[in-house]
Amino acid sequence: MDNSQKKNKISWGQFLLPFTVQLLIILAIPSQSLYTYAFGKTVTIQTIPVDPYDLLRGYSQTLRYDIISNWNQLQELPGGQDLDKAKTFYVTLQAPELLDEQPPIPWTPIAVSNEKPDNLTDNQIAIAGTIKTYSRAVYGLETYYMPEDRRERINREIRHLQRQPNGKIPFVVEVRIDSRGKAVPVSLWLGESEYQF
Repeated sequence: MDNSQKKNKISWGQFLLPFTVQLLIILAIPSQSLYTYAFGKTVTIQTIPVDPYDLLRGYSQTLRYDIISNWNQLQELPGGQDLDKAKTFYVTLQAPELLDEQPPIPWTPIAVSNEKPDNLTDNQIAIAGTIKTYSRAVYGLETYYMPEDRRERINREIRHLQRQPNGKIPFVVEVRIDSRGKAVPVSLWLGESEYQF
C-alpha cells in the first residue's frame, strides 16, 4: 500500500473519537436535568404569569416567580445589597410549616447571596439564578411548554380563577432543586388542579 492510500484510509479510532465526543456533549445536557429531577428536593414557588389576562398564547408561556424574579425585591432580602449582577447568585428558600397541603404552599425566599450558602437547615434550599435584561432574575424555569390538548382546559381554569373575589390566582409551580442550586420544573398548579411538565 503506497502513502496516498494510507492517507485516505480512516481508522476506526479516528472515526469513533469525534463521534463519541459529540455524543457525550449531546447527552450531557439532558443528563444534568435528569440528575436534578432524580436527586433534587421538591420545592413550590409562587408564580405569576407575565400577562395575567393572556396567560397562554401559542404552545408556551413565559412565567415569573413572584419575589425571586424581581431584582429590586431580591435586594431587599438579607444579603441583597451585596449582590453582583454579573454573576450567578443564590436565593435561599425556606419550607412552609405545612408541606403536605394541596395545592402546595409556596416556599419563602429568606436570603440571597453571591456564593452558594453552606449553612442551610433541612427545611431550606438554595436556587441558582442569573440576571437578564431589565433587571429580571431567571432560573431556567421561565418557560412552560404545554401539549395542545391541555391548552384550552388550562385557559378555562385561569379565566375561572381570575373571576374569584380576591382577584389573586392560586398559581404555583413545583420544581426540584439539586445540591448545586440547579432547578427543573415538575408540575404546574392552578387552584386544585395539577398539570405535570
